[in-house]
Amino acid sequence: MQKSDLTELEIELQDLKLRMARPGGEKVNYETVIHQPQTKPLGPAVENAQQKVSEEGVEIFKSPMVGTFYRKPSPDDPAFVEIGKQTKTGDILCIVEAMKVMNEIHAELNGEIIEILAEDGESVEYSQPLFKIRKG
Repeated sequence: MQKSDLTELEIELQDLKLRMARPGGEKVNYETVIHQPQTKPLGPAVENAQQKVSEEGVEIFKSPMVGTFYRKPSPDDPAFVEIGKQTKTGDILCIVEAMKVMNEIHAELNGEIIEILAEDGESVEYSQPLFKIRKG
């Protein structure tokens, strides 16, 4: 800060705020404030999915990224998967749009879709449960 004659610097990123100030010739003042993001209540399906799964052989498939969840390639097309559908490793389960890029999300195991935990067009967080899949 001395080399650039800065007297104050403030950086704010989502849940972190850092402020450094150098008032006159006095001591340097550092202040770090961490804000907890406010969480909105999740729907009952998501809350249930976040509880420990006691069903044997059932995997929770979680979102690999933050974005908008889509069950179908376009509004006029059928959904990629439905409850009861058998999937194989590599099958497309959904699309998560992030920064205007449509990312196809692929199944990581063979199994049967037993529950869909996100709504079409809903914003999803990283690691948010999207599907319950019974391994098979």
